[in-house]
Parts: sequence; structure tokens; C-alpha cells
Amino acid sequence: MTGGDFMLGKRFAGVTGLAIMLGCGVGAVAQQPAAAAPVARPLTAMPYSPSLDVTSLDRTVDPCVDFYKFSCGGWLKNNPIPADQARWDVYAKLYNDNQQFLWGILEADAKAANRTPVQQKVGDYFAACMNTAAIDALGDKPIRPELAKVNALKTREQLIAALAWLHHEAPGNFFFSSGTGQDAVNSSLMIVELGAGGLGLPDRDYYTKDDEKSVKIRTQYAAYIAQLLGMSGETPERAAADATAILRIETALAKASLTRVDRRDPHKTYHMMSIAELKTLAPAVDWPVYFATQDAPGVASLNVSQPEFVKALQAELTTEPVDDLRAYVRFHLLTVAATYLAHPYEQANFDFFQKTLRGVPVMAPRWKTCTRGVDRNLGEALGQEFVARTFTADTKAKTRLMTEQVESAMQHEIEGLEWMSPETKAEALRKLHAVRNKIGYPDQWRDYSSLTVKPNDYMGNVIRASRFEDAREWHKLGKPVDLNEWGMTPPTVNAYFNPQMNDINFPAGVLQPPLYDPKLDDAPNYGNTGSTIGHELTHAFDDEGRQYDDKGNLKDWWTAADAKGFEDRINCIRDQYAGYVIVDDIHINSKLTSGEDVADIGGTLIAYIAWQKQTAGMKLGNVDGFTPDQRYFVGMAQWACENARPEDLRVNAITDPHSPGFARINGVVSDMPEFQKAFGCKAGQPMVHAPACRVW
Repeated sequence: MTGGDFMLGKRFAGVTGLAIMLGCGVGAVAQQPAAAAPVARPLTAMPYSPSLDVTSLDRTVDPCVDFYKFSCGGWLKNNPIPADQARWDVYAKLYNDNQQFLWGILEADAKAANRTPVQQKVGDYFAACMNTAAIDALGDKPIRPELAKVNALKTREQLIAALAWLHHEAPGNFFFSSGTGQDAVNSSLMIVELGAGGLGLPDRDYYTKDDEKSVKIRTQYAAYIAQLLGMSGETPERAAADATAILRIETALAKASLTRVDRRDPHKTYHMMSIAELKTLAPAVDWPVYFATQDAPGVASLNVSQPEFVKALQAELTTEPVDDLRAYVRFHLLTVAATYLAHPYEQANFDFFQKTLRGVPVMAPRWKTCTRGVDRNLGEALGQEFVARTFTADTKAKTRLMTEQVESAMQHEIEGLEWMSPETKAEALRKLHAVRNKIGYPDQWRDYSSLTVKPNDYMGNVIRASRFEDAREWHKLGKPVDLNEWGMTPPTVNAYFNPQMNDINFPAGVLQPPLYDPKLDDAPNYGNTGSTIGHELTHAFDDEGRQYDDKGNLKDWWTAADAKGFEDRINCIRDQYAGYVIVDDIHINSKLTSGEDVADIGGTLIAYIAWQKQTAGMKLGNVDGFTPDQRYFVGMAQWACENARPEDLRVNAITDPHSPGFARINGVVSDMPEFQKAFGCKAGQPMVHAPACRVW
């Protein structure tokens, strides 16, 4: 995670989801005209387009030549990227609608009398964030106590020992990561995990690639480091020297880190060790004291996800000059805090992480920044306010039924696979039947009563929220895994599958028009939301998910022949998608995206089967000149309409496990005879891939 915007809440390891990044700019205040006054409207009054939007079509394009442009050409023309966005797509537009809706709720909660405890917390957090005059008046005072403590560290031993309190108390990304998670081989246990970290750029590849653009970005990053250090009081000469040292330290950590492709293999990130064994890798750190400081005393064993990284950490901590290590810590304090400090710090952070890296011209309006902050740090409190106004029992019942129908279709597909043996089929069906469906919002809301939120202490709220979430995670040790926990907030426009929980999760935010419209017929709804459900379900059986059993344990339940059959089929997909160009001469890294590509293809197929079963026996007519089958596929395609800045495409080519929108549509339909029959496509046309690739 980069850009100075630290997420409060541990990311679930291995979680895979549908949506691409929404392109929301991090942080700073936008210098824009005031937006219209927010109104917390009922869902039925929120503006949206129909799920099958004929205005988004480009009928001049042959659907058998480029189905994505046929389905989205009008949308691409009519929806330029807003100035505060890195990309603009159907998901982003719905996310923006949800944000505006939440804005109205938060404005009301900030001012209302007789508020509930939930309304007080979300309202006061929002009010403190919106008070830019008070934030600007403080300058960088909120982070000065932590900077002073770091500057007081004079020896190597003091600095290394300080990592314990830095990870516990201070916002920042210091050298490595730690936390709790489910044991990969026994998912009922919560264990300690130690991982790589400590980088400021989005990925380790930014430090290792030598092409012209990568070299330029590193130069610009060093300038940003020097700028931030200079703003905090360093001389230009000292700041420049420190920037060089910090980039050197981060480069060493990056080179020792696994690639994103390697991290997709759970076996490469699972290395259980005793504390004594960890001590042999990095003896410089007093690990018992470190974990005791994190409120996890007496840790006997843990998963060291990247042992080679820990060796590099030891080398950096023991050989780098103390002044350089101290400068590194100062910078990481500043860059994470920057978006919560006075405007000059926000501006510097935005100028590099958004304008330089992603090509975003202007900052988001302040209300967006503050709404995102509340959702991120008090998500299940704000979520209660959201679902009470937007998510009906009827929508939940209909989407639950659709989910069950998609699962039934998946069972039918597994049972009919010619390349899979009965033994492996039995285990696959066991896993399928064990998948738990989470729809809309948690059954039990998170308790924030111990978190203090003040209407006039923005940075204090941020830090207290960070410590609250950190403590919540560490306190999971020794307790049963909470199978009802969610990894996304209810207003989120996304969905995910968690292989260790063996569950699929669809927040209320993604089950809104235009992605799901209960007033439309089934064809576009199954094409869009049904394919989303199928996508997440297929993740249970993609190249990563298939390595976990029905209980979420890392266990090989495949025969050797079936495993080979799977790999042969997924390699067909990898070869196909590797041929697509993202931007410039950058092709899709299909080893990174293959899990999502498999889920896109499989999800669309099983949702199609579920839709056919749902409408069996019905007399379905043409609408808007489309047959029912054509409406299904156009509905499926129109969720992916997107415009993106070239800078953002370059970042995502390295960091995003999803293929770009055009490939997520054309790649899918070109492998589906059902699509080709619906539109009369012939062999040799671009939307007829030979050979057709299919796993499930």
C-alpha cells in the first residue's frame, strides 16, 4: 500500500475479487468549486442507468470483431475521466454515487441532535476531517512528537529496539510487516505472520526495472522524499543525501521481496518457524520484546512468509549507517501522515502518488476524502447507516437466490467435466457445498464503543482508529476464527472470495443499479451480477484457490493427472491473455492475472447456465433489438466499460491482478460458443478464439 494513505484493517491474505481499482485519488484537498449540497436520498431516488444501457453501445462496431467496443463504445465516448480520477468506469461511477449518498448521511450525522453512538462517531470523524482550517493551522504538529522520538534515537541498538513501538503506535511502513492471520494448513487457528514491507513505491518491480520510465520514476520519487524531509526542517543538502540513502535501503528490501506472481503461490509464502529460528534469520531484533509490544506476548511460532527478505532486513539494520536508518524512519512517518496534515503536505503527497504515478490532474473534493476516510476507518458503523437506507430485504432475497442458482450450475459443470476424475470431482463438490455466502452486510456489526472520536482532533482520530484496528487484529490470537467477519465494508463497490474462509462476499454497495437492478428482467441482471457471483465462486477453483480444501486449509486434493489437466487448460488462458496489449508495448502479465481471467470465463459461463435454468419454459421476446441471449452478454459486458489514463494503466500492469476491461470482455466471449451462437460469429473472426480456452 502506497501513497501515504494507510489502510486501517488487515488485508485478508489471498483474497481475490472482481473489481479493478476504482482510481480514487488519495488524500489532498481539491481546489474546486463547491459541489451541490449533499442529500441523503432513498435508494429509489438515486440516479442510475439501466443495467442494459443502449446509449452505451456503438452499433457501428461488429460484435464479432470487438464485442467490448460494441457494448461500451458509446459509454467510452460519453464518459471522460473526471479530473480527480485516474480511471473512470461503471464501478467508479456507482462508487461515486455511493459516496455522494454517504456524504449526505455524514453531513446530517455531524450536525444532528440526539445522535446514536454510531452517528456520533461517524459524524464527528467526518466533521474533524472537513475542518481544513484547523488542520492547516496545525501544520505538521500532529506528527512532531513521533518525529522527536525518532530523532532522539542515537544508536543502532536504540533504533532497532524502536521498531517495536513504531509498529505499535506510529503510522508508517517501517522495514517489514506483521500481524495475525489464519494458519494456511489449519484455518481454524489464528497465528502470527511476519511479512515483507518497508517500500514507498507501489511494487518491488519499481526498484528493479531499468527501463527509461522506471528510472525516471525513481528519480521523481527521490525528489519527493527530499521535498517531504525539507518541509519537516532538513536543509536541501541533507534532504537530498537522505533521499539517496532511503532509496538505497528500499531498493535492497525490494530486491529481497517476492514478486507478485510468486506471492500467488501460497506454498512460497508459508514457512512456519519458532521464535528461535526467526532469531537466526534476524538476530538484531529482540523478537519476544517486539511481539510483547504488539500485545502478543509469549509467541512461540509464526509464519515467516519471506525468509530471504528477513535476511535482507537483518543486513540493512546492521550495516546501513544509523543516520540513514533514522532518515528512512522519519520519511515513512511523514509520507503516511502527509494526507492527514496541513495542505502543503497533502499537496506534495498527491503530486507524486497521484499526479506523477497515475496521471490525475487535480485532487478530489474534500468531501470525498472525508467520506472515504470514515468508510475506511469506521466502515461497519457507517455501513449500518448505508444499508438501512439502500439495501432492501427483497434485494437480499433475490441475490441470495441467484447465488444459489449459480452454485447449482457450478455443481452441474463439475459433475460433467470430462477431464476430471471421480475422486477429484468428489472433493471439488465437497468444497463447493461448503462455500458460505455473505450478502449485503455482516450478521453482527463491529463494536466501536472503545474507540474515541472527537469532532476537533482529526489526526488524533486517525491514529486512535489505527490503534483500535491494530489491537483488534492482535487480540484474535488464541481465539476461534470469526467465520462471520467481513473484509469489505457494506458500501464498497466490489466483491471477493476468501480461500481460507471459503466464503464469497457481496457488499450491499455492489448490489445497486446499474450493476444490479431489481426492476429489470433476468437477462442483464444474470449477465452482470450473476457473472460477478460466478466469478467469485470460480475463485475457489482457480490456480490459487484450488489449492485449499473445503475447510480453507492448504491441502492437495487433486490427483496428479487432474492437476496436470487443470494446468494444461489454464496455460491456454495464460497464452491467450499474454497476447493482449495494455498500453505502449506492455502486454498483460498473464501469470499475475490468470486467477482473475479464469474466474471471468468460468463465472460468465455458470451464470449463463443459471440464467437459462431460471428462465426455462418462459417465452422470452426481443428487447431493444436484442434476443434474450444477446441481452445476457451485453449486460455482462457493460459492467467493464472503462476509460483509464496511460499512467494508471502502467501502474496496474505491474500491480493489478486483473486484466484491463477490454480483455475481461473480449477474452471471455471469444472462448464461449454460447456467445458466438447468440451473435452469429464465424470461425476466423476476432471474437472466436482458436483454440477455445476453458477450465470450468
